[in-house]
Amino acid sequence: MNIHEYQAKELLKRNGVAVPDGFVAWTAEEAVKAAGKLPGPVFVVKSQIHAGGRGAGRFTDDPDGKGGVRVVTSLAEVRTAADAMIGHTLVTKQTGPSGRVVRRVYIEAGCDIAQELYLSVLVDRVTGRITFVASTEGGMDIETVAAEHPQKIQRLAIDPAAGLSPFHGRRLAAGLGLQGATARSFGKLVGALYATFTDLDCSVVEINPLVVTRTGDVVALDAKIAIDDNALFRHPDLEKLRDEMEEDPKEIEAEKYNLNYVALDGNIGCMVNGAGLAMATMDIIKLHGMAPANFLDVGGGATRERVTAAFRIILSDPNVEGILVNIFGGIMRCDIIADGVVAAARDLQLSVPLVVRLEGTNVALGREILAKSNMPIIPADNLEDAARKIVAAVKEAA
Repeated sequence: MNIHEYQAKELLKRNGVAVPDGFVAWTAEEAVKAAGKLPGPVFVVKSQIHAGGRGAGRFTDDPDGKGGVRVVTSLAEVRTAADAMIGHTLVTKQTGPSGRVVRRVYIEAGCDIAQELYLSVLVDRVTGRITFVASTEGGMDIETVAAEHPQKIQRLAIDPAAGLSPFHGRRLAAGLGLQGATARSFGKLVGALYATFTDLDCSVVEINPLVVTRTGDVVALDAKIAIDDNALFRHPDLEKLRDEMEEDPKEIEAEKYNLNYVALDGNIGCMVNGAGLAMATMDIIKLHGMAPANFLDVGGGATRERVTAAFRIILSDPNVEGILVNIFGGIMRCDIIADGVVAAARDLQLSVPLVVRLEGTNVALGREILAKSNMPIIPADNLEDAARKIVAAVKEAA
């Protein structure tokens, strides 16, 4: 689960991380009142969406104008900036061309910046350990830095048995060239980030940029926190921070039926049971020249109702030009899936090609149900056959 910058900063602040003073605002009037509570004369107006690159982004109704993060020096400019952001669609490198509607802004006090750094905490999938990533190239896209200047990135994995120690902070500080009181402040911040990451079951805590002020203070100028969805049952207070307006409606609908669904940008809808089989199905669609429109795992206990819901969610994507159902009946019986597929095709008046590949428990009965349905369902013998048939059917329909 992603949260907004202002929410992330509030969580970091609780653990002792220094952040600039700021207030969230839903209207331009609220933005002006918020700025009036700050010392000034410099204010920063920040669009709040679940995407990075806001400062370099552009609004769809003002593509040649300023981005989603603006530095201003008066209350009048605060109002102008907030008016230009709230209710408007911001497109960044992470939103895709459709962008995100800005529904709130964060008004923050200006900061006297002497140096910009990068610091994050994440789980390294290679080592299986919580790992700090730091760089002197703060404010930049860390992927770009890794590709063009890998020597400017340092990684430090934490042994789960020993946990974080003060020397970890000192080592990272030395790698960033920090000394004296600044290095000591940085060491405390490292401890605070680690505590935040572990206490809240985070998947990512990122500060970009982390700035050193001209007085030597270390301040989190931006903040991104992502929390592991599987751990939210332990944090009912954090669930309240969820902003469903920032999420894909199809994914929200899928949660209601315990379907694992992720929207993608292809044209072949996929309904599969099992994450590994789903990945293989997506790969083979790509191999045959088209792209999956989604990842959808109906799980091992799918009912007729869940299968119908899965079809409805897939078809709600206007990019879907065909559907491939790929089911291996282990716990799941093929006849149950076949019943659900036929019912969904009838109820939803399916208008795109549908290929179904069944294998496993009650497969003969499942295939018989499909054959006797009098529906335009294309059967497939195996995954290779299924991929070829759905690609051919979509091309023919086009």
